[in-house]
Amino acid sequence: MAEILNTALLQAHLEWEKIEDNKALFERKIKELPQETDLIILPEMFSTGFSMNAQNLAEPHKGPTFKWMQKMAAEKDAAVTGSLIISDKGNFYNRLYFVYPDGSSQKYDKRHTFSLAKEDETYASGRDRLIVDYKGWKICPLVCYDLRFPVWSRNTVDYDLLIYVANWPAARIVAWDALLKARAIENMSYCIGLNRVGRDGSDLDYIGHSAVYNCLGKQISSNLQEKEFTELVKLDRQHLKDTRSQLKFLQDRDRFTVHLNEE
Repeated sequence: MAEILNTALLQAHLEWEKIEDNKALFERKIKELPQETDLIILPEMFSTGFSMNAQNLAEPHKGPTFKWMQKMAAEKDAAVTGSLIISDKGNFYNRLYFVYPDGSSQKYDKRHTFSLAKEDETYASGRDRLIVDYKGWKICPLVCYDLRFPVWSRNTVDYDLLIYVANWPAARIVAWDALLKARAIENMSYCIGLNRVGRDGSDLDYIGHSAVYNCLGKQISSNLQEKEFTELVKLDRQHLKDTRSQLKFLQDRDRFTVHLNEE
């Protein structure tokens, strides 16, 4: 069990629908990370930007970019996570992969597709939440718009770390900042939000504000940055355990079951 989880946030400008260019960018950034890195976080749709052009951009499940993630994970001996446009069994998905250093993986399909951008008309919604066990840490990875739905992220299983990978526009960045902090506090968990910067092919601007909050809602990453940057943040499991032992808020949580509406 790792008491310290060295987590790398890669906030970057994404080249619109240029898969190989984006992989090359992130490969350079990943190779520059220190060897003690445990977990590498990439944005939502990190190889393309937030595109609805799934017909032309989708890769098969465990296709070329997934294999590239495996290569990066093996080379750095670190887990790599981020989402891609995937075609699987007749549907398109905004699919997050969590790739372990040994090449094994787990997947999460974005549950809340963003209707304002008509994402729901292109991509099928996922049905299952994912809880990853990595180096003794229980991790719940989610995608962008999921951030607005606290029931879906509710910490009913004592996870230690909540992750949101995103393409969250500048126009609504105030909500991003507030909700990340809220998710950390209400779930008594570390919460990481990894966003992109730059302008996409739909003329939407992104200003990053990637951040890490501890279980009390204190920001433990650097000031909210609006440019391309990489940051390594140490997550302390003992601090999490001590705080939960002292403040037993999770013991008073409501017990409930989520019923999915598929209409």
